[in-house]
Amino acid sequence: MRLVLFDCDGTLVDSAALIHEVMARTFVQFGHPRPDVSKTKSIIGLTLDIAIARMQGKLHVDDEAIAMTAHYRSIYMDVRHEPGMDVPLFAGIKPMIDRLAAREDILIGAVTGKSRRGLVNVLETHGFTPHFIVSRTADDCPSKPHPAMVTECCDEAGMKAADAIVIGDAIYDMQMAKAAGARAIGVSWGYASIDELIGAGADIIAYHPNDVLDHF
Repeated sequence: MRLVLFDCDGTLVDSAALIHEVMARTFVQFGHPRPDVSKTKSIIGLTLDIAIARMQGKLHVDDEAIAMTAHYRSIYMDVRHEPGMDVPLFAGIKPMIDRLAAREDILIGAVTGKSRRGLVNVLETHGFTPHFIVSRTADDCPSKPHPAMVTECCDEAGMKAADAIVIGDAIYDMQMAKAAGARAIGVSWGYASIDELIGAGADIIAYHPNDVLDHF
């Protein structure tokens, strides 16, 4: 048996446009310039308060970052329902998940910096809820690259970390996997570069969801 743990934003769904718009409006609300989209993409995967602090060059989460986090969350769903703010699956993701879910030797889970509500929304929207037997979110664990998301999912599923594979698009996903003792597959269609993923510990790079299937 193997436990396959997917990141969400940038791995399953293309949410960069939505995340950036909500982040940009939050920065403006607090009197800061709109951040560049590249800066927003660089923090996708981190827990929100840490992400905001890092975008501002802060070493720690302060009161302003906490207030900005609350504002971000308060406007997220309204922005999510605006025209052009869809969060589509990347091409090939649905058939990949369906094929993995059909196998008796594979269990599927999620490890994400999204909130629990955000993850549930994605899984329900795309019909993935029955396939994901375990998950950890920003509401449950310390931010990536801390290994807790992986180790807690392994414990819940009755699996060893050595039998788990983390699949993600961010350096934080690769670092988290290595810290937990799991394998790491970096995906090229997300928000980090291939060189960054390899440098962060990716065991292999998937250039298409079919490459993930070939790995198994």
